[in-house]
Amino acid sequence: MAKKKVRARPLTEAPLAVVILAAGEGKRMKSALPKVLQPLAGVPLLKRVVDTARALKPASIAVVYGHGGKAVRAALSTEELTWVLQQERRGTGHAVQQALPHIEDGARVLILYGDVPLLRVQTLEELLLQAGDAGVALLSVELDEPEGYGRVVRNARGRVQKIVEQKDASRGQLKLRECNTGVLVAPARRLRAWLAAVRPHNAQGEYYLTDVIALAVKSKVPVTPLIAPTALEVLGVNDKVQLAQLEGAWRGQMAQELMRAGVTLADPARVDVRGTLSHGSDVSLDVNVLLEGRVVLGDRVRIGPGCVLRNCEIGAGSEVFAHCVLDGAIIGPDCRIGPFARVRPASTLAASVHIGNFVEVKNSQLGDASKANHLSYVGDATVGAGVNIGAGTIIANYDGANKHRTEIADDVHTGSNSVLVAPITVGAGATIAAGSTVSGAVPAGKLTVARARQTTIEDWQRPSRARK
Repeated sequence: MAKKKVRARPLTEAPLAVVILAAGEGKRMKSALPKVLQPLAGVPLLKRVVDTARALKPASIAVVYGHGGKAVRAALSTEELTWVLQQERRGTGHAVQQALPHIEDGARVLILYGDVPLLRVQTLEELLLQAGDAGVALLSVELDEPEGYGRVVRNARGRVQKIVEQKDASRGQLKLRECNTGVLVAPARRLRAWLAAVRPHNAQGEYYLTDVIALAVKSKVPVTPLIAPTALEVLGVNDKVQLAQLEGAWRGQMAQELMRAGVTLADPARVDVRGTLSHGSDVSLDVNVLLEGRVVLGDRVRIGPGCVLRNCEIGAGSEVFAHCVLDGAIIGPDCRIGPFARVRPASTLAASVHIGNFVEVKNSQLGDASKANHLSYVGDATVGAGVNIGAGTIIANYDGANKHRTEIADDVHTGSNSVLVAPITVGAGATIAAGSTVSGAVPAGKLTVARARQTTIEDWQRPSRARK
């Protein structure tokens, strides 16, 4: 059997410098928010591009910014980036020139765009390999409707010769379907020289980055094209319609990844992943579930329709019924939550806890098998095991200025419509009678009643309005 021929890979020892162009105003967005800060699945477009660049392990990442500069820098203030201000926006070639003083001659330069968020790391890795240390690699895309895109011009042997922008293209060139994405890799030293030779002799009077392709060919530097696997991957965002299209694409991509990993989705078109999801086996998500931040779901977890999960962990075998909001909470195994429940940050539920409809838990810890099934508020409380919080029970934790803790021991039962005025301690096995308002310590194993004696006033009459 003949051995499969293995394609030789170029050596790639030169350091990688990434330049992200993000200076555009984005007038078609019709928004006070700079275009590159428009959110895709809850994360700014530019942040998604930076994350992709970071995955390539570059020596440096430079962001060329302009419009809305303060807001752009503030939004990514925690990122380790080289910020380059393009005071005067005179085209993509001019933008890259502003970043080159921050890049050493021996580096390879990868050009990305702050409004092209769906590029895959695998595609960029292939592009870098095609370029090697000394060559140029160009990412192109084949489009059925190439209107508005620069065209990639090849010779009779199929080799790239140049890129012609839409406004400068001839009738014959406008028929070409292979289009420029703007993403390319080039040696820094060569790129510096080519950009110095670029002139704004075009319909827009700008310094085009794309002109370096023809200059590379003229310098006999190999230009290797790589056609993007899908057009979707290289789409940019110019208005809210395109932003919604990419949002849908992102949602579909995340849904496919989840299903391939074994998660059951009631409707792949109606699940939103705006963070990271770690999960066990046999996890099920119903329609209109929104996941934000870091979410961890154990084996056999079931999430009902319309739920929002944000930065939370849910243990194996637990079920969250319809229309619940879980935020910053840790839910133990075999719990039952909802419907219409809210579990707020710093709350921890142990095994087999039940939180029912219209119950809110905030900054509280509930022990094994405790229950709050109806219309209750549990705030700033430590609740033991086997406790039953009766319908309508309120833990009054706030005095108008400060929050106070409530300590409830094991096997406590509170009657319906009880109020526990914090700070308060309730002893093990205590029962609080329905309708009671308790503001002092409740002794263990006793029934505590704190309500007015029922009285009937025989001669009382309900007030009535005088007839006009």
